[in-house]
Amino acid sequence: MFFRFLIITLLFFPPSLHAETPPSTPTLPTHGISIYGDLKYPETFTHYDYTNPNAPKGGRVRVATAGSFDSFNPFVIKGNPASGAGSLHCALLDQAMDEPFSMYGYLAEKVELAPDRKSVTFTLNQKAKFSDGSPVTADDVIFSFETLIKKGVPLYAQYYKDVSKVEKLGSHQVRFVFSTDRNRELPAILGQLPVFSKAYYTKHDFEAAELTPPVGCGPYKVKDFQAGQRVDYERIPNWWAENIPSQKGQNNFDVTYISYRDQAVQFEAFKGGDHDFRAENIAKNWAHGYKIPAVERGDILLKEISNKVPQGMTMLVFNTRKPLFKDRKVRQALTEAFDFQWVNKNLFFNSYKRSLSYFSNSDMASSGLPEGDELALLEPFKDKLPPEVFTKEYRLPISNGSGQDRRMIAKADQLLKEAGWVIKNGKRVNVKTGQPFEFELLLSDVAYERSALALQRNLKSLGLKMTIRTVTPSQYQQRASRYEYDMMSVIIPETESPGNEQRDFWMSSYADLPDGRNFAGVKDPVVDKLVEILINPPDRKTLQIRAHALDRVLLWGYYGIPEWHSDKTRFAYWNKFGRPDKAPKDGVGFSAWWVDSALEAKLKR
Repeated sequence: MFFRFLIITLLFFPPSLHAETPPSTPTLPTHGISIYGDLKYPETFTHYDYTNPNAPKGGRVRVATAGSFDSFNPFVIKGNPASGAGSLHCALLDQAMDEPFSMYGYLAEKVELAPDRKSVTFTLNQKAKFSDGSPVTADDVIFSFETLIKKGVPLYAQYYKDVSKVEKLGSHQVRFVFSTDRNRELPAILGQLPVFSKAYYTKHDFEAAELTPPVGCGPYKVKDFQAGQRVDYERIPNWWAENIPSQKGQNNFDVTYISYRDQAVQFEAFKGGDHDFRAENIAKNWAHGYKIPAVERGDILLKEISNKVPQGMTMLVFNTRKPLFKDRKVRQALTEAFDFQWVNKNLFFNSYKRSLSYFSNSDMASSGLPEGDELALLEPFKDKLPPEVFTKEYRLPISNGSGQDRRMIAKADQLLKEAGWVIKNGKRVNVKTGQPFEFELLLSDVAYERSALALQRNLKSLGLKMTIRTVTPSQYQQRASRYEYDMMSVIIPETESPGNEQRDFWMSSYADLPDGRNFAGVKDPVVDKLVEILINPPDRKTLQIRAHALDRVLLWGYYGIPEWHSDKTRFAYWNKFGRPDKAPKDGVGFSAWWVDSALEAKLKR
């Protein structure tokens, strides 16, 4: 997923990385920045529409999380970070959740994009402080950038690889200079940069996986914790950013995260009142699991809300680094064998839609055949792409819902034979080597086994042996980071404005780097070029066209078995909360809720 740290450091960040530099002719400073179009909120805005500026502060909320933890640093490879650790820190800008990609002042109160788009300047809020009371300065910003590039998860080195240098313009002003003007989202994603205390990390090892709560500039600090089990965060009194527009009405209560290793245990704990909020992603629970007295008397409330959030792609990804899955026909055959209609009806109560795009529930999703500008973009690669890219609309098989549709099995069988895999003594073997077709599916929770068993049954009828192995979330993450799997269930998340992160997902240079997100191991020069083309569109319409082209090529590559998504957000919560009148695009906006002490006092747990 990423370049080696040493190469990145030498190529892009020479020893004299930054220097005191006089300010250049100033450009127009603004309170925010948008990749496409105008900002929704004017300079005079006081809060986001989906927050309540008068929300009361106080109370504690308990939230469940999966797996264990041994670190409070989510920015490095080592360790398993505690849920909520990101709330200890703050970023230069804050992303509004009701716009495609707009960032507003947070640690930086002003942002200035140069007219030639070759640099961006951030002016820090002079009231900003770390949790130890020390001020946040330009030195901390520069230290944070350099440290993340050299010591953070490799994502940062690639995310910010088009930054050529960083200049300190004053005690509270920093300029990032770019090596290109063809990375349209770079100014905005620099706004996502978390900022650390240089003084603190001069005395502490940034790369260490440890449970020493760090100094940060975010709204929370660690009050108490039990290693691997729970962590209590408390709001910082009179936090420096409490009343700035992008933070007003948010972070209204203390939070406790409770760790569970099993989804079923977690669900029962919620119903018993051990935690307060649950995002429900298990259809069986939603259909039958909430028929309990607490729901009947109104102590637990259930909400299902349509959302406009891109769902990305949930899939059973093939590890194409393994010889078994290098042949596209083999991958297509296994895709043909998955009976989604049976799974959706019998396991999920028809509550999901089949994912037909890597940009599901988004205007970035491809459809039909390529035409117009998209076709013109793909034409130069025609001899290197599957012919279906140009001649067929991407479709997944629709079964008769029996779980054993003979048409699907027959097509899968034919594809396997064409790929050199035949039946011998009841087993599927390679016609040349005699190697049996056997592999392992890696899962992180027993809740996912039911749909996997349906696939296993159909593969068995084809003479294939798929072993299902379920491990703890921590073990799953460790194996995923080292690419130690044949197939596994993953989510490829997407946003309304795909950009630099697509390098991490799909490019050849990222396929074998540690702790990466190119889970399939895609190494395709055409995909590499389409990703780079995607990153710098002149406008949103062009971004859509380029995303459609990339999506189409990836789909026909059969890099995984697409699963499902929902355009609804389902959640349950104990009736102790107040909520703003409006919600952001995800339909929830939990960070803007508050504890209603009167409601809480009435609960019967």
